[in-house]
Amino acid sequence: MKKYFRFEELGTNYRTEFIAGLTTFLAMAYILFVNPATLALVGVEELPEGVTRIDQGAVFTATALAAAVGTLVMGLFAKYPIALAPGMGLNAFFAYTVILGYGIPWETALAGVLASGLIFIVLTLTGLRERIINAIPGNLKMAVGAGIGLFIAFIGFQNSGIVIGDPDTMVALGDLTDPNTLLAVFGVVVTVILLASNVKGGVFYGMIITAIAGMIVGLIDPPSSAGDIVGPAPSLAPTFGQAFAHFGDIFTIQMLVVILTFLFVDFFDTAGTLVAVATKAGLMKDNKLPRAGKALFSDSAATVVGATLGTSTTTSYVESTTGVSAGGKTGFTSVVTAAFFLLALFFSPLLSIVTSAVTAPALIIVGVLMCSTLRDIEWGSFEIAVPAFLTIIMMPLTYSIATGIAIGFVFYPITMLVKGKAKEINPVMYLLFVIFILYFIFLS
Repeated sequence: MKKYFRFEELGTNYRTEFIAGLTTFLAMAYILFVNPATLALVGVEELPEGVTRIDQGAVFTATALAAAVGTLVMGLFAKYPIALAPGMGLNAFFAYTVILGYGIPWETALAGVLASGLIFIVLTLTGLRERIINAIPGNLKMAVGAGIGLFIAFIGFQNSGIVIGDPDTMVALGDLTDPNTLLAVFGVVVTVILLASNVKGGVFYGMIITAIAGMIVGLIDPPSSAGDIVGPAPSLAPTFGQAFAHFGDIFTIQMLVVILTFLFVDFFDTAGTLVAVATKAGLMKDNKLPRAGKALFSDSAATVVGATLGTSTTTSYVESTTGVSAGGKTGFTSVVTAAFFLLALFFSPLLSIVTSAVTAPALIIVGVLMCSTLRDIEWGSFEIAVPAFLTIIMMPLTYSIATGIAIGFVFYPITMLVKGKAKEINPVMYLLFVIFILYFIFLS
């Protein structure tokens, strides 16, 4: 094992790698509870006609297994200390845009995730994935990340009751005397304090403290026995294989845009995460990522596995940097993280205590972290600022990640052409311009 993961060459050992794997797991364990709540639209009372609610227990099991399998493949095949799980942002797009906004059944949405994963595998094996990533301007990549951050945070504020609908101003401050809203505010404050104090796994611990506080004040029913904490993993029967059964439903213009969004967002999430983690671990060579093809394949395969099991796009997690900071340098770190995700399967009863007030702070804080890319956008260039700003602001305002991307990508060629920078526009951007114009025509 030491030889396979090159422990001596990289200057590490079993103890260091184990602690790193545990650290990474704690930093991203919140997804085990946030993802099922998000995909099941917990807190949303009315669903579009003809749309049912996905089984939350099945999504919990799918989340843990997809994370375990994807992380294990990344560790054993690509040998990177990078963990994977259903991605934040993409799960919000899946639930709030595709299901709630478009009225598309979750079964068809899973088929769209499966299609994007299969396309990813083809693009990775042919080497096209890296070329397509390079075709999209860096400023727009960063704008998409920041926009998703705002969208996720807005969902958190809404689900917690901190922000509510208003007939006169569209949105307004909620009732801060409401006990559940106060619990969510408490959770935000606690999580901010933990992260500002550099506590690794601060988001996860923030959820635990918020849930305990909710039990103390009587807002959340506490576990009455060991069976309310540990139990058998929920059945995958409600979601397993639904993506294949409904694959024939994806051949519409609307689903084409959905699949393109899955592709686009995961493209840059993965690329950015791989580079960030590898750089922090000192694994980059000549500014290039060794075994990049294997890492990208691991990510693509994880998406296919996740869609088959019953969850949204599985992607590489930037929280892996916490494990690297603890000394993780090899794929063994990922193997340890995967083992903890498998162990977590037996803690599904805790889903009952994870209410909207508990998950909302995690959504808000993750949104804050994702907005860090705002600093790298070239705001001084008007031709860049306009499409970047529209991409960012239209995601929360239209309640749709896809619409934000579409508007920004329509304006980019326009502003660049007017500025006389036609040669700087990659042909792929013209293709996306046409696709998104058709998207708006279809919507109208």
